[in-house]
Amino acid sequence: MKKILIIEDNLEVRENLSEILSLSGYQTITAEDGKVGVEKAIAETPDLVLCDVMMPELDGFGVLHILSKQAKTSDIPFIFLTAKAEKDDFRKGMSLGADDYIVKPFDDTTLLQTIETRLKKNERLREASAKQGSGGLEHFINEAKAMEAIQRLSENRENRQYRKKDPIFQEGEVPRWLFYIEKGSVKIFKSNEDGRELILRVAGAGEFLGYLALLQDDRYPESATALEDSSIRLIPKDDFFSLVYGHRDVNARFIKLLAGHVAEQEQQLIDLAYNSVRKRVATSIVHLFDQGYREISLLREDLAALAGTAKETVIRTLTDFKTEGLIDIRDGFISVSKPDKLRNMPN
Repeated sequence: MKKILIIEDNLEVRENLSEILSLSGYQTITAEDGKVGVEKAIAETPDLVLCDVMMPELDGFGVLHILSKQAKTSDIPFIFLTAKAEKDDFRKGMSLGADDYIVKPFDDTTLLQTIETRLKKNERLREASAKQGSGGLEHFINEAKAMEAIQRLSENRENRQYRKKDPIFQEGEVPRWLFYIEKGSVKIFKSNEDGRELILRVAGAGEFLGYLALLQDDRYPESATALEDSSIRLIPKDDFFSLVYGHRDVNARFIKLLAGHVAEQEQQLIDLAYNSVRKRVATSIVHLFDQGYREISLLREDLAALAGTAKETVIRTLTDFKTEGLIDIRDGFISVSKPDKLRNMPN
């Protein structure tokens, strides 16, 4: 039987919640304020915490902050109960690591569905972590929570539509947003004085853009343009900072993204310096293939910019690859026939 801690200063609401959950097969523990709630959470180690936001002694944000710092309670799913649906409350709760919100007044079905969803998700995380070894349990769950918090950051934000070749941001501009690609693909590139481009990478759905400049508090070091019609969410930088600086696991996640960003660019420099044109073009194609592009529709000049060579050279190399049966080209679209051979292309 799952054990749920209810922290609620209103006696009627507290008793009502306890009755609903007991009738639904849960064991309940109740606390009349945040201070008592923290004590009971540490003593009882519940499977889930339902906590009011506005309370005497210690409010819900304080409760979450304390429990998230305790090894014994940091992984317990935490759901806020609040009569206020204001943006600042949601932002603050998200930055502290809350798993969900239920706005009062709520109906029984919404309450039970939210609790069941959170419990099942937490159970799946624990089962998956157990397969990797018990030593990684806390790290695995924290990583998963961080990813969920990052994904939730993009919810309910301005959704802007970009057509193919539309600029998203340009090198030297002052950053105002974190960009989340909901649909489509984007090229991130640098240009020289003559306007020639070197594409640093191609980003697709589910990826963030612009975080490097935000974290460095500097101008964009590169430009971004839509490679195809794309749907992108714009997240205000204040909301981004609120989550990054208030959630250590999210902070760690973006540090990993930055490390990956640096590693990719270092590898690209090595490839440009030492790899043959055939190897560079093959690497560019298989990289896109590994990202999930089964039909590559890049303009030849964009593929050339990604491989660091001339457009005419790319066209000749693609013709060779097609003759060798490594790729197929139809109506300008490139499909990969033998990814392993491209991946292991000799220099």
